[in-house]
Amino acid sequence: MTFGELPSRSAGMAAHRTPIAAPAERLADRLETPALDDRSYRVVRLPNKLEVLLVHDPDTDKASAALDVNVGNFSDREDMPGMAHAVEHLLFMGTEKYPKENAYSQYLTSHSGYSNAYTAATSTNYFFEVAASAGTTGSEEDAAPAQDGPPASGETVPESPLYGALDRFAQFFIAPLFLSSTLDRELKAVDSENKKNLQNDTWRLNQLAKSLSNPKHPYCHFSTGNLDTLRDGPRARGVEIRDEFIRFHEQHYSANRMKLVILGRESLDELEAWAVELFSAIRNKDLPQNRWDAEQPFTDKELLTQYFAKPVMDMRELDLVFPFLDEETLFESHPGRYLSHLIGHEGPGSILSFIKAKGWANGLGAGSSPICPGSASFSITIRLTEDGLKSYREVVKTVFRYIALLRETPPQSWIVDEMAGMAEVNFRFRQKSPASKFTSRISTVMQKPVPREWLLSATSLIRKFDSDAISTALSYLRPDNFRMALISPDLSEHLDQKEKWYGTEYRCEKIPVDFLAEIQRAGKANCTSNIPDLYLPAKNEFIPTNLEVERRDVKEPLKAPRLVRNEESARIWWKKDDRFWVPKGYVWITLRNALSNATPGNVVKTKLYCELVKDALVEYSYDAEIAGLDYGLGSHTDGLDVEVSGYNDKMSVLLEKVLLSMRDLEVKPDRFKVVKERLLRAYRNWGFQQPYHQIGEYTRWLGVERRWINDQCLDELVHVAERDVRDFYPQLLRQVHVEALVHGNLHKEEALRLSQLVEGILKPRALPQSQWSVHRALILPPGSNHLYSHTLKDPANVNHCIEYYLFVGDVADRMLRSKLALFAQTTDEPGFDQLRTKEQLGYVVFTGVRMQATVMGYRVLVQSERTPAYLETRIDAFLGGFGARLEEMSDDDFEAHKRSLINKRLEKLKNLGQETQRFWSHIGNEFFDFDQVDLDVACLKTLTKPDLIDFYRQYISPSSPTRAKLSVHMVAQATPADADKDLSPDEQKEKVVAVLTQHLASRDVETDAEKLQGRFAEVDLASADQEAILAVVGSHLRADLKLDATAAQAILAEGKALLPSLLPALGAQEQAEAEQTNGVGADGPKKAGAVTVIENVHEFKAGLAVTAGPRAVKDLSEFEETAPKL
Repeated sequence: MTFGELPSRSAGMAAHRTPIAAPAERLADRLETPALDDRSYRVVRLPNKLEVLLVHDPDTDKASAALDVNVGNFSDREDMPGMAHAVEHLLFMGTEKYPKENAYSQYLTSHSGYSNAYTAATSTNYFFEVAASAGTTGSEEDAAPAQDGPPASGETVPESPLYGALDRFAQFFIAPLFLSSTLDRELKAVDSENKKNLQNDTWRLNQLAKSLSNPKHPYCHFSTGNLDTLRDGPRARGVEIRDEFIRFHEQHYSANRMKLVILGRESLDELEAWAVELFSAIRNKDLPQNRWDAEQPFTDKELLTQYFAKPVMDMRELDLVFPFLDEETLFESHPGRYLSHLIGHEGPGSILSFIKAKGWANGLGAGSSPICPGSASFSITIRLTEDGLKSYREVVKTVFRYIALLRETPPQSWIVDEMAGMAEVNFRFRQKSPASKFTSRISTVMQKPVPREWLLSATSLIRKFDSDAISTALSYLRPDNFRMALISPDLSEHLDQKEKWYGTEYRCEKIPVDFLAEIQRAGKANCTSNIPDLYLPAKNEFIPTNLEVERRDVKEPLKAPRLVRNEESARIWWKKDDRFWVPKGYVWITLRNALSNATPGNVVKTKLYCELVKDALVEYSYDAEIAGLDYGLGSHTDGLDVEVSGYNDKMSVLLEKVLLSMRDLEVKPDRFKVVKERLLRAYRNWGFQQPYHQIGEYTRWLGVERRWINDQCLDELVHVAERDVRDFYPQLLRQVHVEALVHGNLHKEEALRLSQLVEGILKPRALPQSQWSVHRALILPPGSNHLYSHTLKDPANVNHCIEYYLFVGDVADRMLRSKLALFAQTTDEPGFDQLRTKEQLGYVVFTGVRMQATVMGYRVLVQSERTPAYLETRIDAFLGGFGARLEEMSDDDFEAHKRSLINKRLEKLKNLGQETQRFWSHIGNEFFDFDQVDLDVACLKTLTKPDLIDFYRQYISPSSPTRAKLSVHMVAQATPADADKDLSPDEQKEKVVAVLTQHLASRDVETDAEKLQGRFAEVDLASADQEAILAVVGSHLRADLKLDATAAQAILAEGKALLPSLLPALGAQEQAEAEQTNGVGADGPKKAGAVTVIENVHEFKAGLAVTAGPRAVKDLSEFEETAPKL
């Protein structure tokens, strides 16, 4: 099909909706699987050449499907970057069979599900997850799935939520509507997503690398898109943008380019029948695989260049990128993994070991990445210190000397054997992952040319040693075949250019001749001229050899660990794995000592201590990490956390070494300098994160009696000297209480030995319970309404953020907790639909429960270009209107919400780590409520709609006199008005009309944008004449849309309250001081109580009462071990 051909929606797609009855072709019935995999698999090809992996999992409580299309941003039109991404968004906005734009999300939400999608370079991946059964998980009850309309006469609809989800999902690819009414909103969502990333260094630097690649290869594309590339620019050129999106779908979405994975409880035969019935109508256009063989991403023009770039964050990074071997067909030998294993090694003899000893670097990563079929790259990324930045040329030469060492040393079969052995062990004992994560990942693997029997194993296993393939791969890592990037905020080079899409400042030039000559000499070094401290790693002593698992029949897995030691000095919890049967374990230890969190100064000294210990362990622990054995060391409010996890064979060896390093740490001046500098950067960079990543820290800070925020710690860190840490850390270890959980393939005696290892090495005095910290939260009194505002640090960020928090009460009140969870369930989809989809407040919108220490509440979080004051009004409007929605909710819908929440609460644990995390959270919060899920579900089952209405009226409704609210505002320094200050009057009016159209749509009023634009012809927006704007809108409502006077007046009354906070975000006037109000207008709910602005946090906290501390739900003696050894 050419660009000039544009079929109608009915002719092009709807005619193909009739299911094709032809059977599917079997491609594979048996797949290579992990040892404990109890699923069955089948690969089929439908008559339309759509390939499907069917997965029968008899025990799953979550069903899922994912579809990967072999088209991504590489296929964007040159003059409309972001097309593939926009089409991904638009497919969610209604289909011919299910035209309601949120029908899909409503259906999934009502069945404990969710969905998402992403657009990559050469593929777009769509996936969902839904309850596997229509009834409550673990129950035999089945109820008919929610319907968007009655089934056709004589039609029998299967009672599986998966069937209904598949039916809706398939229509994305059969007959999407690309509704005009949703087009503008979804393009704004794409634009908001892009703006969310504008100050993110990962996005900025990735785009800079792409922008500096071959302009004839699509790798250079801007992939996300924005309003200018997807709407305003094309419209200015006379392009009908909706037609272009339809055309893109027609040209690139073909059944033979799609790979589908379906996972459910149903039999393979039934899943196959559904796939044939629901997906055979997707048109097959017999399109070839997308390839770009005519050009490569890097040509001679781009190679042997160096570019210097300024990041937003305080970071120093050196990147070396080599065009590399395409490994798509080398799935048996994976030669790139051999090189990444050696170049990225962190043990003795490695690049990192050498440059770290010189004080030049903190970290190094290396690996190959496919770009598209036929193209790949190999990257070496080094995190530099301040001294390393000055000596970056020496760092580069060190890398090439190590590559020369590899070139001189033939590929070593023993290294590949070691890697292959660990890969086999990891695959053999791979545990299940969440259903949608599995289906999404495997659907992308299906795009690769691997044998269908190896779909689960091809990317994991190394099946053979191929010396020639390794040598060929190594031949790409040459001094004449790379480019270099140096990233730092304090470069001496003059940065004379700005990247087009993100505005990154940079300078690009050819690598100087003298430097290149030095690199070439380093690349030719031989054994006699090379650095003696660079050599290949020794054999890994941490490779597990004992992988035995003592498996016994268990009627029902234990739901709580046993308390095998309960003394003043230590409390040791243990559970032998009786569910997953893998040779792995988790040892999580808290060394309780309130000193670590007593002051911000103590917090940073504790962090420095932990970082210094980890710094000293890098070389030793790296072999353990490769062998599937990890450790962690960190600090929190109660003291120090020590964790060791992985294959249990040599777990005690690693734990012993960690404890000895903690006890015997030598604080060396050179390493202290490096580690402190790294921690300073981390604290400084924290304030440059996205606002929605920061706001929770402030909400938590305001909610508890004693907590420290980033800025307080940063102020102290500046003054900490080496001797401070040396004098301080012995106090952390001198007197502690040991709380530990030992879980997995470990017996009780082993658990006790591991705990004795802690006490035997550290030899602490016991910390009596009377000296433990008590976790308490602050109580927001009924009727209170507090506001805390914080100005964000990043001067270029335009996004504000609000967390609107409603205090509910004691987290231990099980019935109240159940009501809160159910209310959050009922607002989940409507909140997203209203605030994000309809009102387009921002890309980041979240509603849900916030738990903190001993209290809980309901929160709404929005990140947006709109002012927090405006966002507050919209949240109030949503919550104010939700009461009527709740009262009008049918009994069937209410029960569906209960069922959906119960299914979520009863969701099965997928792996040993999830169970460990659950146990540790119950131990850490000191409630020890290991039966929480079952008891909460019992409460949920008793709730009625009147219960929830009463809950809403007391805790949620903006008009409630007993509601307690805390609103946290993250205020951006920059505003859209700054960016739009040069807009012409016509452009200002277009923006105002777009937002008004959006707002009216949120009131279910579909406007005529062209007529509304015409009515603004005589309005002077620069003067911010609000009465004139309201008059124009009023005329449009009454004359153009024929609304009755009452409805029009209600909308205008609300609009009058919104305009003061709305106009500044449109560039229509200079930013005014945000009003401290959250009223929603004459017809909206009124706030109970005036706003109290928090100006002094200490005084705010001093004026509030605190809760009681956490108390165990039952006496701990009930958990003590009395049963014989398992």
